[in-house]
Amino acid sequence: MKSKTVLITGASRGIGAQTALLAAKEGWQVAVNYSTNSLAADAVVRQIRSAGGSAISIQADVGVEAEIKRMFAQIDAKWGRLDGLVNNAGVVDFAQRLDQFSAQRLERMMRINVIGSFLCAKEAVLRMSTRQGGEGGSIVNVGSAASRLGSPNQYIDYAASKGAVDVMTLGLAKEVASEGIRVNAVRPGIIDTEIHASGGQPDRARDLAPQMPMGRVGSSLEVAQAIVWLLSPLSSYCSGSLLDIAGAR
Repeated sequence: MKSKTVLITGASRGIGAQTALLAAKEGWQVAVNYSTNSLAADAVVRQIRSAGGSAISIQADVGVEAEIKRMFAQIDAKWGRLDGLVNNAGVVDFAQRLDQFSAQRLERMMRINVIGSFLCAKEAVLRMSTRQGGEGGSIVNVGSAASRLGSPNQYIDYAASKGAVDVMTLGLAKEVASEGIRVNAVRPGIIDTEIHASGGQPDRARDLAPQMPMGRVGSSLEVAQAIVWLLSPLSSYCSGSLLDIAGAR
């Protein structure tokens, strides 16, 4: 059997990087997507290869359709197949109330978090669907517990973008269920990753830990384990599932 191939967007750090490492350990060929940090992406690839795995890094901004198409074309040229997609790339912004949001902030948020996820899923379906001549596959969208909490006074726009990802997951799962494709989402709560620094709050996870029901925040590995399970045959009857990884929050 040929090794299966997975594309993980935003895989140079945090949850994406951990998912890439764990997927490779489970035998997947991994396409490590990144937007700007080539050094971090290359470090993930080196780590996979040093352990005997197969991986490549691919630069692409998932907020730009032409770059998404180029990314998938590179995977076609390298491996000639796609069996898994992890829609992990996403952005957050500085904490603000809705009445402070600019149109530019909202456009960026939705273009990357929502439209990018839709377009990556589109390209994956075109390659995986038995209706299109594919062999089936699994799509895992990385949402957020924010979609059910709302993130008032901080990131209502981010929460809304992840709500859109939830709905896409539910609808697409039904749309391609008969074509060999499973579609699920994980919804992390407060996870100790670099994304908090991107929103101007590098200590957010540490500061919020005492308020969490379990008395701690989650780790990237804990989320990655759920993602890789959803990619695998072990979750063969799971589709249209929204899996919260939020420590009872």
